[in-house]
Amino acid sequence: MPSLLGIDNGLTVTKAVIFDTNGTQLSAARRRVPQSMLHARWVERDMAGLWQATADAIKEAIALSGRPAEDIKAVAATAHGDGLYLLDHDRQPLGPGILSLDSRAGDIVDRWFAGTVFTDALATTGQTPHVSAPSALLAWLKQSDPDRYGRIGHVLACKDWLRFCLTGTIGTDRTEASTSFTDFRTQAYAPEALRIFGLEDLFDALPPVAHSADIAGQVTADAAERTGLRKGTPVACGLHDVAASALGMGGHEDGVLAIVAGTYSINEVVSSQPRVDRRWFCRNAIDAGRWNNMSISPASTANYDWFLDTFCRAEQDRTDGGSLHELLAGEIDAALKKPSTILFHPYLFGSPYGDLASGSFVGLHGWHNRGDMLKAVLEGIAFNHRTHVEALRDGFAVSEIRLTGGGSRNPAFVQMFADVLNAPVTVTSTDETAALGAALCAGAAVGLFKTPQEGARQVGMTERTYQPVPASSAVFNERFSLYCRIAEQLKWHWPDIERLARPGVNA
Repeated sequence: MPSLLGIDNGLTVTKAVIFDTNGTQLSAARRRVPQSMLHARWVERDMAGLWQATADAIKEAIALSGRPAEDIKAVAATAHGDGLYLLDHDRQPLGPGILSLDSRAGDIVDRWFAGTVFTDALATTGQTPHVSAPSALLAWLKQSDPDRYGRIGHVLACKDWLRFCLTGTIGTDRTEASTSFTDFRTQAYAPEALRIFGLEDLFDALPPVAHSADIAGQVTADAAERTGLRKGTPVACGLHDVAASALGMGGHEDGVLAIVAGTYSINEVVSSQPRVDRRWFCRNAIDAGRWNNMSISPASTANYDWFLDTFCRAEQDRTDGGSLHELLAGEIDAALKKPSTILFHPYLFGSPYGDLASGSFVGLHGWHNRGDMLKAVLEGIAFNHRTHVEALRDGFAVSEIRLTGGGSRNPAFVQMFADVLNAPVTVTSTDETAALGAALCAGAAVGLFKTPQEGARQVGMTERTYQPVPASSAVFNERFSLYCRIAEQLKWHWPDIERLARPGVNA
């Protein structure tokens, strides 16, 4: 049976996953990609290092599959969306890649918010700019590093950089093209969109746009040597990881609300008509005449990972290769069985309120333990997803909710989602949904599937649906109401809190 390679590059890890055409995962390999934070709010990484880590992961995945590289009929990549990966006019990396956790452009976005840019951008692009959007980062470069800005030859996203490394071709797909500079009505690049941000001189630096399942090129001799892939293997255009995750869990169907509980709180609905609202991004879906409506914030399981790294280091050191989550399950289960006053706002890295928000534990007492705090962190993550889900429910008819991401592997966490949302929540057997979404595009590119969406229907994922428990939903509903009221009060104080970190304030 032929196989397909899906590459999924996240904010900390790059993965290579090989699937057969039934959607069965044959092998997976991962490499951590170091981040650099030279200044506050800067989150970057070396572009050459990212490619080398990805190539190493591909080579290992091929070895682990037990199959020859010739069995891989096509490749496609997905990666974290937004951020910025630049090439100069000689097609060489122009400085490090900027990740979507970066918030250096906060002052620019605040200035845009105070003026007319937000309103103009919403009316043209179907979304308001945020701190890690290509529009904001390019505006920051123009203001703060004009020499680097003046040498920009090509504006790429992360997965487009990996495609370039594999094939030597430059381009992007429809989903990625719509992160800042397309008109939501035509779904094509619009000079007016760049003019809104003062970036009209970069129109020619934007990459050509193709369908996610179009063949972008073939694996070059150099890429074949680095990765172990067969030279000439077709490479599809791929897609933004938000769209890839939804595709990989069957979320590109009418009425399906797809949730990704990962580093970002991602919540999305695909529609056949555009609908614009400040509470979500109206971006391109895979096909023309379809839109992916995304309500997101960098406020999901990154908060849980932070808690584990900060308060569970001793347990991490003695897991001996086992699961830290399993080790802590008893503490969390005990906390779930008792009432608690603790509420947690999961805004450590961002929020629906903007980048000035900060995380907080409220209602914490001396008799609470670590399990109680962990429960509050998980609850806060689910509450933040509910904020986004309620916005999308206001705008679109939703008949089914699907969940993926690291949190979906924990049955207690999925049940919490069902209770918090007061709706059935379905998870699939596929852990690597984003990589599968990329692989489905690769399969469609070489005719193994009629379309990526048809491929998702064909692979036959095992599903489990969690039903809400009415009594639990009632408790969570009361807690969510208080959580929201506290956040509304805190938002007036977050700017003052941030000012405390300025030099001389604590002198």
